[in-house]
Amino acid sequence: MRELVGYTGSVLSSITFIPQVWQAWKTKSVGDLSLPMMLIVVTSTLVWIGYAAAFEPIYWPVVVCNLIVFVLAVLLVYFKFSFKKNNLK
Repeated sequence: MRELVGYTGSVLSSITFIPQVWQAWKTKSVGDLSLPMMLIVVTSTLVWIGYAAAFEPIYWPVVVCNLIVFVLAVLLVYFKFSFKKNNLK
């Protein structure tokens, strides 16, 4: 039961960034996206992954959730730089 709750929370936390990534990709606009906030998210996910990996057994729901959020946040940071350059042309 504890694993189910952990993975449910992991899935719900992970999908919070999907609409933002989709909207940014679709519109090629990230002007209102805060770069400092996204860099904090990237850093915090790496810290959480390190924390969860330090336990025996590893806290897989925390690792999985933060890996997904990390990838989505890195995508948004990438969009922030690439779309900004494209909009200046």
